Amino acid sequence: MEDKVVDSRSVQEGGAVRRRRECLSCGERFTTYEYIEAVTLTVVKSDGRRELFDRQKIISGIKLACNKRPVSSKRIEAMVVEIETALQEQGKNEISSDKIGEMVMAKLKEIDEVAYVRFASVYRKFADKAEFMEELKKLLD
Repeated sequence: MEDKVVDSRSVQEGGAVRRRRECLSCGERFTTYEYIEAVTLTVVKSDGRRELFDRQKIISGIKLACNKRPVSSKRIEAMVVEIETALQEQGKNEISSDKIGEMVMAKLKEIDEVAYVRFASVYRKFADKAEFMEELKKLLD
């Protein structure tokens, strides 16, 4: 019942931890694996509908915003992994689509301001050019 950890290693690309342990009573060694349990995320849409989280939707939106911009597919994938990890770390089963959109915009703002404005213009559904210009002014300040 009592043991000590002799060695710990990340395995399966960070999806699990392998621990080599030693029994304090008899000295025998054994290995345990601890797996990270992914929370199934449900996205709550602005109209109240719920659907399963789909990372492809985020990738598609970001790729569209980054079209003909100097942002690599590798960087887009890294952004989506960062967003997905942050969502998983919150430990919630449900997340609003607004929160996801805000996270995407924050990442795009860091990476490419033109892509950020493109995404924001679709995501925020600007009613007129005054709203669009207001967002550009915030970006320039």
